[in-house]
Amino acid sequence: MIKENQKILNITLVLIDILVWGIALLCALWLRFKTTLFGPLGGHLGLISYLLFFTFAVVPVYLILYFAFGLYKPRRTYKNIFSEATQIIKVNILAFITLVSILFIINQPDFSRIMLFLLAIIATFFGIIERFVIRSILKRMRINNKNIKHILIVGDNELAFTFARRIRENPYLGFVVSGFLGRSDHIGREIEGSRVIGGFKDIDRILDMNRFDRVVLAIPLKYYYKINELVESCERVGIKAEIIPDYIRYFPAQPSVDMIEDIPIINIRYVPLDDDFNKFLKYLSDYVIALIAIVITSPIMIITAIAIKLTSPGPIIFKQERIGHNSKPFMMYKFRSMKVQDPGEEKSEWTTKDDPRKTRVGELIRKTSIDELPQFFNVLKGDMSVVGPRPERPYFVQQFKETVPKYMVKHQVKPGLTGWAQIHGCRGDTSITKRIEYDIEYVENWHMGLDLAIMIKTAVKKNPNAY
Repeated sequence: MIKENQKILNITLVLIDILVWGIALLCALWLRFKTTLFGPLGGHLGLISYLLFFTFAVVPVYLILYFAFGLYKPRRTYKNIFSEATQIIKVNILAFITLVSILFIINQPDFSRIMLFLLAIIATFFGIIERFVIRSILKRMRINNKNIKHILIVGDNELAFTFARRIRENPYLGFVVSGFLGRSDHIGREIEGSRVIGGFKDIDRILDMNRFDRVVLAIPLKYYYKINELVESCERVGIKAEIIPDYIRYFPAQPSVDMIEDIPIINIRYVPLDDDFNKFLKYLSDYVIALIAIVITSPIMIITAIAIKLTSPGPIIFKQERIGHNSKPFMMYKFRSMKVQDPGEEKSEWTTKDDPRKTRVGELIRKTSIDELPQFFNVLKGDMSVVGPRPERPYFVQQFKETVPKYMVKHQVKPGLTGWAQIHGCRGDTSITKRIEYDIEYVENWHMGLDLAIMIKTAVKKNPNAY
């Protein structure tokens, strides 16, 4: 029954997707051929030609890519739109490239490439909205006890109880724990709203008497010799066994799994920017934003440079060694806001609120963060990102990595001009422990929407610790 429901859901999703792509096509055709927003119209193919291409090229390409990128997989653990939105963006980029290639192969020069580009943009926008609405409806249904899946948990230890608690506290997942299997002296006990309905040895009888959608093995390491036997019992009745490893308590973050040949390797920390597409998307956005920012702020930078030169002896640009991606050192640029000082003092001193080393111009540009503008050139060089954990001096990195837990995790991504920690007030002489918590949260949960939110908040929110 569950498989039938999933099949119906997938067919419905496919039909809705085709409808959305069709609407996107009509919008693209209207924008290209009924307006002059994208240049003069000139001669072009008729509507029938575009509809035929849509039916025999666009729809098959999109369907293949949607399936390839997992957009028809059941996602009960889906919490936000960003992970799915990223996949939809990838699909539309690849679809555009594929469709243009098809036009090249069939030698169709009169087909509007601009219209195809508009189709990709509009289909991305509509597709994200569509999936958000559908996922919201499914979550609401599950909260109202519809489309529920029943779970049997094999285990009666803290790991099993924690898993059951998560299920109970998050009804949007659409799961119900229908019972535990545990030690014989625990049979009949109620835990997290469910009962221990049998012992480990009763698994065959329990599976024959009941219908479960999932069986989750959450047993201590000392019972791992029983796993093969438990898995065979599940497979005998056609249920896939799933395992929560007891050593998960040693994982500091969301793990991911890689394969080396046929050997699974568990990465204990998931970093979205390890993904090549995410890395490319981040690099592209950094490069474009840095170029735009340099053009827009160039008058401010020129005025600042003149003011520094006229009011204080020394160089205009202050260069300082910082530790960046993969713990590699680089020279970070800033407008000089302090008097020229001994390099040894620079390495080991924080800037304070009434720091006597600051110049008159330096006081202003530090409060307004104008001194950070040259770092857009660091972004163009590839040393930094627009958004990311702030880089620190080698002296402090050596100190903090010994005293602050997980401090070096921040170096798994490029440092940034601004970051998740900074918009929460963690700038300057503030708690390093709190700052690194925000940095790790950013490293593990990056998406383009988060970068956009950080940039907006940085622009509109004044930081009281900017001095």
